Amino acid sequence: MADRKTLRTSAGAPWPNNQDSLSAGERGPLLMQDYQLIEKLAHQNRERIPERAVHAKGWGAHGTLKITGDISRYTKAKALQPGSETPMLIRFSTVAGELGAADAERDVRGFSMKFYTEDGNWDLVGNNTPVFFVRDPYKFPDFIHTQKRHPKTNMRSPTAMWDFWSLSPESLHQVTILMSDRGLPVSPMHMNGYGSHTFSLWNDAGERFWVKFHFKTEQGHEHYTNAEAEQVVGKTRESYQEQLFNAIEEGNFPRWKMQIQIMPEMDAEKTPYNPFDLTKVWPHADYPPIDVGTFELNRNADNYFAEIENAAFSPSNVVPGISFSPDKMLQARVFSYADAHRYRLGTHYESIPVNRPKVEVHNYHKDGTMNVYGGVRTGNENAYYEPNSFGGAVEDRSAQEPPLRISGDAARYDHRNGHDDYSQVRELFVKVLEADEKERLFNNIAGTWADVPEIICERQLAEFQKVHPDYEAGVRRAWDKIKAEGGYKPNAAPISENTPQITGGGAASGHPQAAE
Repeated sequence: MADRKTLRTSAGAPWPNNQDSLSAGERGPLLMQDYQLIEKLAHQNRERIPERAVHAKGWGAHGTLKITGDISRYTKAKALQPGSETPMLIRFSTVAGELGAADAERDVRGFSMKFYTEDGNWDLVGNNTPVFFVRDPYKFPDFIHTQKRHPKTNMRSPTAMWDFWSLSPESLHQVTILMSDRGLPVSPMHMNGYGSHTFSLWNDAGERFWVKFHFKTEQGHEHYTNAEAEQVVGKTRESYQEQLFNAIEEGNFPRWKMQIQIMPEMDAEKTPYNPFDLTKVWPHADYPPIDVGTFELNRNADNYFAEIENAAFSPSNVVPGISFSPDKMLQARVFSYADAHRYRLGTHYESIPVNRPKVEVHNYHKDGTMNVYGGVRTGNENAYYEPNSFGGAVEDRSAQEPPLRISGDAARYDHRNGHDDYSQVRELFVKVLEADEKERLFNNIAGTWADVPEIICERQLAEFQKVHPDYEAGVRRAWDKIKAEGGYKPNAAPISENTPQITGGGAASGHPQAAE
């Protein structure tokens, strides 16, 4: 027993007894001076931090990004230069499910990556779909509320989901993908990842290019039907965690091919669609994917909580050569993600080891919760403000990105006016989905309508009709079958007829998913 470690308090003192509480007499009561009992109980109370409001259930691993292509004409980012290798962390997740939700549930999957570059951390926080449900961040909290629990019943509400979607035509693209086979991949390894937003790259010459990031699975696409997923959930709620963890432990390292689409800066004024609209894709025929490299996941976390649950991803984390765009959803996420981490993990959340960059950090942040680094990190204890005369850290003007061109008046523009929310969905429905995939799409949608009020279903069917008559007819046929079998018992809650008037227009075409 001589080689056993000594149990110590968190302050480093030897812990004399971890078996018996300190009491006044054999039968008690307990003494308040038994600090280690209080410490042990208090720590247990705090073993769980607040779960993420969105993307609570997740699975992750470590890996390496290797760049094999040459995109140096577009970006000065060191991690994207030919031959570079960058350590990374990835976290896959569901969007709507809570921390204890089953993995194999129909949902959008998060696809978040942290690259530990020599210029600091670069986070690419995306999904397994190239689009999203909304284009204006004002509607994001409303959308997420529809995915969470009803405040009275404390149950998920299909009525809330379809009410919101049927009143939000911009959601059609993502809803179609979610309700198709792509909405239920069998594992994290069998799905693509997308930055989804339009970002920008910039080079040493100060030129800016708009960019879309794509990560194509090399394991192939595999999906569950609803019936198959129900069988899986009946056996295990951790199917994704099991498959990802075991594959890496067994040396079957999953890989993804990294591609980008590049749009010259001034092309954004010429496209028939808004290239900064998160509900739209860029047609591959116009902006072909460029191979950049691959990433491989090759190491599981030693401690899930420390390395995956504590991981904090934010699109605000960019490095020289990579930046943002006028995408309104991206602009909002640049604030909201970092703010969520400050609430969930603490003010200095990026001092947690898994979030800490590999480079030495100098800044003028001071004090606050979770200050684990001591005093100021400016290079001189007297330099706790800036400018100063004590040799404190100073800015690096070489990291300054080129100006972002903007135009127009500052106003609240109607995000539904002048947008075509149907053409790209029509392209997906007509040219990408096979006949059997369409039938599963129809059944998947109608299968969620068992207690959704008829007025909402009819409103959504009208939206499907605008995409293609066959879309509406297929869902209506599947819905009629459910009604004929007695499976339709709509919620009796009163529904208002005073719904907003939705307008739209414009044109767009092309869909890349057939090749993905």
